[in-house]
Amino acid sequence: MKIAFIVSQFPVLSETFILNQIIDLLERGYEVDIYAERIADTVKIHSNVVKYNILEHTFYLGEPKNYLWRIVKAFSLLISHLIKRNNWQNFLLLLSTLNIFQYRKMSTSLTLFYATIPLLEKHPVYDIIHCHFAPNGIKALILRELGVIKGGVITTFHGYDVNKNYMRKYVEKYKHILELGDMYIVNTTFTGNQAIELGCSPNKIFRLPVGIEISQYNFQKKVLRSKETIKIITVARLVEKKGIEYSIRAVAKVLKKYSNIEYKIVGEGELRKSLEKLTSQLKITNEVKFLGWKTQDEIRQIYADSHIFILSSVIASDGDKEGQALVLQEAQAMGLPVLSTLHNGIPDGVLDGKSGFLVPEKDVNALADKLSYLVEHPETWSIMGLAGRSFVEKNYDISMLNDKLIEIYKMISNQNLLRYK
Repeated sequence: MKIAFIVSQFPVLSETFILNQIIDLLERGYEVDIYAERIADTVKIHSNVVKYNILEHTFYLGEPKNYLWRIVKAFSLLISHLIKRNNWQNFLLLLSTLNIFQYRKMSTSLTLFYATIPLLEKHPVYDIIHCHFAPNGIKALILRELGVIKGGVITTFHGYDVNKNYMRKYVEKYKHILELGDMYIVNTTFTGNQAIELGCSPNKIFRLPVGIEISQYNFQKKVLRSKETIKIITVARLVEKKGIEYSIRAVAKVLKKYSNIEYKIVGEGELRKSLEKLTSQLKITNEVKFLGWKTQDEIRQIYADSHIFILSSVIASDGDKEGQALVLQEAQAMGLPVLSTLHNGIPDGVLDGKSGFLVPEKDVNALADKLSYLVEHPETWSIMGLAGRSFVEKNYDISMLNDKLIEIYKMISNQNLLRYK
């Protein structure tokens, strides 16, 4: 089976779920190509990217960030296809991507134009074109409509692409395009309901959470040794919807009573300076450490060295919401009791009261109360850890989930087989 992945950036440290999905498919012997708008702006690359030579199968669109230069380069490419290659068919295809009345922002931004360029010479045929996030699904459906790529189109919605206010408006503008999709995969019940609200047919929606490679997450019973500092960890982008402000405030409250606490925050984002300022105002800079981006290998070691995981997600002011929050499954797989919020898709992925606790959004007192309970009762950590590990093994093992994904691939591929004969 030949599969194309269409993504925005690749490889992205905060989107290891896409990389893990690709690796599992490669290990099963499937042929995989990746089409990305741009390479991720990071100096850290997951070790498996090198191990599996994935960048050799990754094609970047080469779209300049500067809009003026984007126009100049597009004009040059357009002329080259007309004169140098004397290929009227490709020239007309590129012109068709500039139809602003039909393709709107996809045309004016030249995103569609540049997405077409790497496909023009080979007009590839895939069994499946798997798109992550709604905008990439829309783009793939237009490219298929133009005839520059062929295959069944499946789009995975992850949360922000059907939740964030400006993204919802964007997707709604292309509702007529979304209707052409063969299947939509959602990571939680909440995300599925949001997709239906946007006009996706319930008959085309399949709930399939993002999984993890269980063998990579070594379970450890969490115990507190004599005079040991209690280590709390958060792994998240430093953006509003992650609610890190509230976990910091909760930790500050607990520190007033228990001084043997250390809180580490893994991740980067636009709120880092304001969060660091908050820790200074709360006078807990010695106890709260910002570690920046880490590779997945490094994160697993931090999980192993920690005792409690916290993610206090909230609805952001622009409407952005959490989808699945895969880090909660990673933490549970490692045996960590988790503390999170009753937020959108999160309740699907935590056994409230068994593998951890869920509290209302932005409720610092509730977060502090449950965190205090965990600090006071370290004997519960191993019990919660075992419950969480079992839960993740049964519901989030990537091999099991990819078995289901491949069943979807085969079903959609068979449905589309006659279309391209």
